[in-house]
This record gives sequence, structure tokens and C-alpha cells, in this order.
Amino acid sequence: MTTELPLFPLGSVLFPGVVLPLHIFEHRYRQLVRDLSALPEGAPRRFGVLAIKDGHEVGRGNVMALYDVGCTAEIDSIVEYEDGRFDITTTGVHRFRLEAFDDEGPYARGEVELLDEVAGPEADVLAPGLTALFRKYQAALSELRGVQVGSIPELPEDPTVLSYLIGAATVLDTYEKQRLLTTESTVERLRAEAKILRRETGILKNLPSLPAVDLLRRRSR
Repeated sequence: MTTELPLFPLGSVLFPGVVLPLHIFEHRYRQLVRDLSALPEGAPRRFGVLAIKDGHEVGRGNVMALYDVGCTAEIDSIVEYEDGRFDITTTGVHRFRLEAFDDEGPYARGEVELLDEVAGPEADVLAPGLTALFRKYQAALSELRGVQVGSIPELPEDPTVLSYLIGAATVLDTYEKQRLLTTESTVERLRAEAKILRRETGILKNLPSLPAVDLLRRRSR
């Protein structure tokens, strides 16, 4: 079963549960915000965020290709300025797959299928290990940046929520984050993230002593 959503192409990947602030200045997206604001009270003010595969965010016609799996974003707050711009705060809600794309109106719309998340029987077993790996990654990243690691907030115990948060918080390119978002089950995502965190932590710890060629070789594995 599909549903229609306004679409917002973005140069980054949004995960469910992650807060996304946006500054709205293009006229087509001002109209999108106005249309969602005009919905009856209590109606969800949601649009679909899709990462850009080829092209640029700003300017109509500059997006050449989009990834086909994205995340719905629900507007939590809106600040409107006198010149018509908006600052909005949104939160990722649900993964979806784009089935049809329409760019004929004032802003793009799409027919999307909301995707179920299958946790998998091993998710609860894998989650604590991933939390430990992420702590090591955070420590290595902080040390490289010369920032002292202070009190780190508690990570969620729910394996699915944890997998989304780590996917969003790890410093990766759009392609790799998109692969994590597209992963069909929590177990698969947790396993993929464990490999990524081991790789990235190793790179961070050895970064000052690695020649550029060796660094590229390690990242390509």
C-alpha cells in the first residue's frame, strides 16, 4: 500500500528518530511548509526526505538522481520570518521506498511505500557489543580532534533505535549512510555498523602515522 508525500531532496541521509533542523529559503519549499502548516490541527505535518544521489540541493532541476529509500520527517516547530523564510525543526519517523516521482507541481511529490522494520532474533544480543564499539569510536574521534571526552549521554537500549542513532552519528559519506538506511533488518544494520566502527576506529587510531596511499587502501576494504 502506498501513500503520497511531499518530497524534500537533501544532501544527507535522515534516519528515524533523528532530529533534523532545516532553514527554508527556496520558494517551492516555503510553499511546502505553508501547505503543511495549513493542515487541520492534529494532522501529521510530514514530508519525505530523500538523499541526493547525483546533483545539488539548491535550484530546481539541479537534482539529477535520488536514492529510492528515504525517511519521513515530521515538523515539530516552525519559525517564520518577515521575508517569508522559515526555520523548522523536524524528526525522522519512518523509512519508505519511493515508488513514483512527480515534479510537476510547486514542489516534488511521490508515491511511497512505508517500510516495516524487522528486528531479527539476534538484535538484543548484538546491541551491547555495538554500543561498546561506538564508545571506542567516539573516544578515538575525540582524541584525534584534541577534544577531551566528557560525559557521554546514555545510548538507547532498543536495538533498532540504537542502529539508527549510530548510523546518523558515525562520520560517513552519503553512500555508506544510505546503505545503512536501506538495510532491511536491524540485525543486518547492527552487523554492518560493527564492521564500519571497527574499520573507522582503526583508521582514527593510526591516522597520524598512515601515509595517504595506505589510508585509501584501508578505507576501500
